Amino acid sequence: MTKRHILLIVAVLACLGARAQRYSFTFAPEGRGDSVLYLARHYRDRLIMLDTARQGTRRHDYTFAGSRAWDEGVYVLVGQDGKEQIADFLLGDSRRFTMTGDKSMGAASVKVNGSEANRQMFAYMARLQQARRQQDSLKGAGDSRALDSLGAVMTAYESRVRKEQAGNLFFRLLEACDNGSVPDSVADPATHYRHHYWDAFFDPSLRSRAGREALLYSPHLYNKLNYFFFGLLYYASADTICRDLDDLMGRIGDDTAMRRYVLQFIEPRYYRSTKNIGWDAVWCHMVEQYYQKGLCPWAKESELYVMNKNHSRIIQSLIGAHGQELWMIDTTQIDAPEHWRSSHRSPERYVVLWFWDPDCHHCQEHSAELKLLYDSLQAAPDHRFEVYAVGYCHDVERWRSYVREHDFRWINVGGSNVNIDYQEAYNVHSAPTMIILDEHRDIIMNKMLPIRDLLPFLDKHEKKRQNGHH
Repeated sequence: MTKRHILLIVAVLACLGARAQRYSFTFAPEGRGDSVLYLARHYRDRLIMLDTARQGTRRHDYTFAGSRAWDEGVYVLVGQDGKEQIADFLLGDSRRFTMTGDKSMGAASVKVNGSEANRQMFAYMARLQQARRQQDSLKGAGDSRALDSLGAVMTAYESRVRKEQAGNLFFRLLEACDNGSVPDSVADPATHYRHHYWDAFFDPSLRSRAGREALLYSPHLYNKLNYFFFGLLYYASADTICRDLDDLMGRIGDDTAMRRYVLQFIEPRYYRSTKNIGWDAVWCHMVEQYYQKGLCPWAKESELYVMNKNHSRIIQSLIGAHGQELWMIDTTQIDAPEHWRSSHRSPERYVVLWFWDPDCHHCQEHSAELKLLYDSLQAAPDHRFEVYAVGYCHDVERWRSYVREHDFRWINVGGSNVNIDYQEAYNVHSAPTMIILDEHRDIIMNKMLPIRDLLPFLDKHEKKRQNGHH
């Protein structure tokens, strides 16, 4: 073997050694009785288990050791039940360190040897916890002057430490996930705050591979996303949510891992939401703009097939879509043209499509409330709305008997004779389901409203119509 070959092999081994370093992380939480502890990473609201350490000979120390390439980032020490998150810690400046502390590794008790980054992080957290205890005590005593003084001291402390520790991964993550503030000169604080919410997160200093990894596998990103979409945007319109989602995706750019993280965080929370008006439109928008355009290479063909099938069904019943006309037989169940009733031919301006089951307890309660409201309006010149009630029941005789017994005087239809599949047309997957159509028979509501809110909703829609917003 030539000298040149030997030097080449040495160089290769050196490179491999730099990637797969020897590591030794020892944790000594005083008095813990766990037989094993786990090393894990955060990913959204889950933990990904990475390594295991058994209890040492001193009965309260646990050492993770070996040869492995660890990415820079936030990791978590987990109890033997696989759920208890004992403490977060950093892998950044060192792969060989020791931490001692009390049973729960409370910040004030932790002592770190071999990692300055972790030492600074735990010292910072301990100081904040101490300040919170002081704050609670001063609030209880009603000492506002001391509270103001403590606030000023802590503001100066945080500013100084963050500046001094600007290179520490923990403090870089704090800066990236800081929700920011709004200048006093801004005319619309809420909009400004929302539009600049992600500015620090996409700071160039965290756009390296290590920075992306650290953000993805930390609890901060999950919390930041959760507050943005389900705090700031909880009551926003579907159009606003879609615009802000597209803005966030634009900032993410071609970072596929980050795109996957965000979309898979959002997707299940907007799909078939039964509480928030318009959220189904957000889900459809996400499918159209990202999954159907081939921007989600992680999605399997089978997943895309199901997603596209659900999309084609849900999009028909979105607010603003034209409601498909139903023709069904009434309670006579006579299969003749004069006994087929239309959902669209009522003279009233609004139609409430009411899909219900006589054996469903909630359907019985809501139908009784709806009957009280409906009957009370019959003497008025303007009945406001018609009810087209579809018996969502296979037992036709049971449905007919219930209608007669409770004297439902609206349009009652049911049975298997129907011109189209109303479950597909209106995304009916449970009972009761309420769909409200306007004078053009367009869908203006596709969620279950409390019956007491039905007239106020129609009043609000009427004002919008009169002001030219429809």
